[in-house]
Amino acid sequence: MKISKTFIEDLLVIEPAVFEDDRGYFFESWSESVFLKHDLDLDFVQDNQSFSHKNTLRGLHFQHPPYAQGKLVRVIQGSVLDIAVDIRKKSPTYGQYFSIELSGKNKKMFWIPEGFAHGFLTLDDDTIFSYKCTQIYHKESEGSLLWNDSELNIDWGVKNPFVSEKDKKADSFANCKSSF
Repeated sequence: MKISKTFIEDLLVIEPAVFEDDRGYFFESWSESVFLKHDLDLDFVQDNQSFSHKNTLRGLHFQHPPYAQGKLVRVIQGSVLDIAVDIRKKSPTYGQYFSIELSGKNKKMFWIPEGFAHGFLTLDDDTIFSYKCTQIYHKESEGSLLWNDSELNIDWGVKNPFVSEKDKKADSFANCKSSF
């Protein structure tokens, strides 16, 4: 696996070694020993998977401590524009975001630690998205940022995505009560 840093500290892009032949392909999607070599001692406690149609936007979600989640995300089928927003108040990149395209074809993974709001936009129909989480989902601890907040100025590449009613009512970045 190749693990690369991004311009935002602690966000990592992971590219697995993919072995392909006439039968198909094989790769490790998680290796504790590889992550430990990069000082990432992670304990995943919950796996989630979502299925979405093209132009579905999910996010920008996070959970407050003590239920804050780190997430290792990847796309099994289809593709997404994946976004992580730094909501760590003391971070030099507070309020900035990083975007990456994840797809079933490129097989890239994205590590998003605690202290980030996370969301994605599906770029293909029948997209299957997978999350490994370091903490269980806890409804009372959830928070969210408005996906089209003018202060964040995220370029999603689409004007009218399919967004849940809950996500349409998310907080603006200015009103974010970050616990990080």
